[in-house]
Amino acid sequence: MIDVTDLHKSFKTRERGEVRAVAGLSFHVRAGEVYGLLGPNGAGKTTTLRILATLALPDRGTVRVDGRDPVADPIGARERLAWVPAEGGLPPRLSGREVVRLFARIQGVADPDRVADETLDRMGATPFADRPCGDLSTGMKRRVVLARALVHRPAALLLDEPTDGLDVMGRRDVLGLVRSLAADGRAVILSSHVMGEVERVVDRAGIVAGGQLVAEGTVAELLARTGTATLDDAFMALVAPP
Repeated sequence: MIDVTDLHKSFKTRERGEVRAVAGLSFHVRAGEVYGLLGPNGAGKTTTLRILATLALPDRGTVRVDGRDPVADPIGARERLAWVPAEGGLPPRLSGREVVRLFARIQGVADPDRVADETLDRMGATPFADRPCGDLSTGMKRRVVLARALVHRPAALLLDEPTDGLDVMGRRDVLGLVRSLAADGRAVILSSHVMGEVERVVDRAGIVAGGQLVAEGTVAELLARTGTATLDDAFMALVAPP
């Protein structure tokens, strides 16, 4: 469903010169799978997600979302994916219902008001859907953001720190939603720095350092490879400099 092959991306910065954000990264995500994309700050995770989401161009390499090339066919790729960045970007004066209905129309959804309301209900957002987004709690906003992203029923979902700023109950609810979305047959990439929650929700994880994949497997396989008891410890063993 999601294929990344030999992906490269560099940036030129005033302070550091050329920075290689992604350096030959390859991984694949199947339909119905939650794949954890993990790495320290600056490892290239967000850059990779932005390329998949058609928001950045690779220097070389290929990516595919449900068979569509985000570079050659960005519209086709966008029809098949949902991108949920760490920052929600909700307009404060519009209600959640107005936002999701607007995006349903932009996406060309048939019967957009009905589908928007059904999606808000699936995300557990109906009780507060008519409040201005500026008045919502962080957890409420995350549910509206997820509904906005999913209103066109995409095949792939890209999540960058989806539980950032949430309390314990909010984190649990969002992770439950992530699992249910994968159970519907979606391919889900989850990028997070909270290893405990990643450990509970992912089917497989790829550990990225220096823009490259340094390890990949189920949580049990990563623990066995590193001889550790938690994903936190396995992560540190794999990304710590020699």
